[in-house]
Amino acid sequence: MTPLNRIAEFHAEMMTWRHDLHRHPELSLQEVRTSGVVQEKLRGFGVDEIITGLARTGVVGRIRGRGDGPAIGLRADMDALPIHEEGAHDHVSETPGVMHACGHDGHTAMLLGAAKYLAETRNFDGTVYVIFQPAEENLAGGRIMVEDGLFERCPMRLVFGMHNWPAAPVGTFLWRNGPTMAAVANIEITVTGKGSHGAHPDRGIDPVVVAAQIVGALQTIVARSIEPVECGVVTIGHINGGHIYNVIPEKVRMLGTARWFTPQVGDQLEAGVRRLATGIAASFGAKAEVMFDRAYPPTVNDAEATELAVRAARAVAGEARVVAMEKPTMGGEDFAFMLQVMQGSYIMLGSGRGDDPMPHHPKYDFNDDVLSLGASYWATLAEQVLARKP
Repeated sequence: MTPLNRIAEFHAEMMTWRHDLHRHPELSLQEVRTSGVVQEKLRGFGVDEIITGLARTGVVGRIRGRGDGPAIGLRADMDALPIHEEGAHDHVSETPGVMHACGHDGHTAMLLGAAKYLAETRNFDGTVYVIFQPAEENLAGGRIMVEDGLFERCPMRLVFGMHNWPAAPVGTFLWRNGPTMAAVANIEITVTGKGSHGAHPDRGIDPVVVAAQIVGALQTIVARSIEPVECGVVTIGHINGGHIYNVIPEKVRMLGTARWFTPQVGDQLEAGVRRLATGIAASFGAKAEVMFDRAYPPTVNDAEATELAVRAARAVAGEARVVAMEKPTMGGEDFAFMLQVMQGSYIMLGSGRGDDPMPHHPKYDFNDDVLSLGASYWATLAEQVLARKP
């Protein structure tokens, strides 16, 4: 790993920024303090313009190079998750029930580090937009920024994103052309039966039993309805119904997610969820209402933009540590909305220390060791893509 010397010099400063953000996490579209911190830092770095108000709390800094040229965007996400932190480090969340469980504090700190370097050196021709996006988790802040006119107010040729990846060793970069992360749907199924005393189930229609049958049956959609070489996921992650030992409730609410890459599979998953849930409920004399909300499209990388990202990663980490992903991940990412309208690429930065918890775990914590590396990648990418004319 060879981070840029100037960036390595303020690595400790980036750690301070990251730990401050970690102590003060904010949920999607509530990133008021985080947005203020980002704006304050950008002003201190001397960026040329600060644009606010996109997706409520979004911030974009404009950094002009020494000569004329095209523009690119570098994007980081800022929001936290509704998870109670169980970490033992000295910068644990001070907000009960909210934590940076996905590393967006690290993403923000790395992009701030790149902004500091680029505003100091300006060793490029053209413009770099540093995009600090809110609400990546569940509320599609990327889509909102696009709808609010991000690319009209900040015209650019390419946009790039990056995510930390604890499953890969520290200092590696992972890349892929085409579909890289999955499309995402949120599922809500409400089963309505007939409540009764638990001692007299014959006098009711038990929605708990119906829900249990639906959970098992949903797994057959991928196993028996989707072509084996295709990818799909249906997961129920939450079931709620009833309040006491001996009462059969009237309703049970189920929440889950579906993931896919091709439109055909998405259609099959939705049809299967609706068919099985309503059919099984009806067979018991109950009723099921199904919501299948297609939240995020798949994240699809452009080959030309990915080649540029790989070149920058190799310059920072060395060719042997920049590795093609064998297959895409079923995780979702709202950077997909930016890639739907703008040429760009999304890569992974390895941050694993052996047995680190993965993102969305209550003991997860971003690995500070990769701060300089990630910031150097952003800066190198900008300097390469917007290379100064002789």
